[in-house]
Amino acid sequence: MEPAAHQAPGGEGTRGIAALSLPARIFVAIAVAVVTVGIAFHVAMVFLQTAPDNTISKRHGELVDSYVYPEFERNWKLFAPNPLQQNVAVHARATVTKRDGSTENTGWVNLSAMDGEAIHGNPAPSHTQQNELRRAWEFYADNHDEKGKPIGLRGRLSEQYIKRIVMRRFGPELNGGSVERIQVRSAVTPVAPPEWSEERAQVKTTYSTQPWWQVTSADLPGGGK
Repeated sequence: MEPAAHQAPGGEGTRGIAALSLPARIFVAIAVAVVTVGIAFHVAMVFLQTAPDNTISKRHGELVDSYVYPEFERNWKLFAPNPLQQNVAVHARATVTKRDGSTENTGWVNLSAMDGEAIHGNPAPSHTQQNELRRAWEFYADNHDEKGKPIGLRGRLSEQYIKRIVMRRFGPELNGGSVERIQVRSAVTPVAPPEWSEERAQVKTTYSTQPWWQVTSADLPGGGK
């Protein structure tokens, strides 16, 4: 009688990576190594951006900032001695050109309210739905002066980022016309103090309107491709 073929416990043959061919195992090993290096690089960049100034962050500050901003920026505002005590909404409107050559300005659209509606009732909203517009506006405000002029390269980068977010919401055509330019503004409303607090604050919304921006093909979804 011939001996029975070797089988793994439970009567099943070899499974998992060991069952793959040698080229497949090499490919899997390379893929795991690449992913591991990518994760390590990402964690290192975010850590250097958040950590106090040190020799490495000072020497490679431009590399760290170019990787982190604006999508992966982090801060400690939640744990500051005076956390944010105001609600900030971002509004946008557009100038559209109709087929007969006439132009008109649309009304203001509350983009922040649109985000709020999108995540309302969603037990697991995406990071983009919750924070993309909010963080983009913080990035913009931190890199513009009181007159809305950009401060350095990051100021211009923040404008491009905001424009692309708005144009992804509006699209190239709006209200029966082609979008030629857009304008954004912030609506800041202080949070009313609780009833038990002795603090008194005037809950009044203030607006900060930015200059008009001309729309180019680079601002459209897909970069105009």
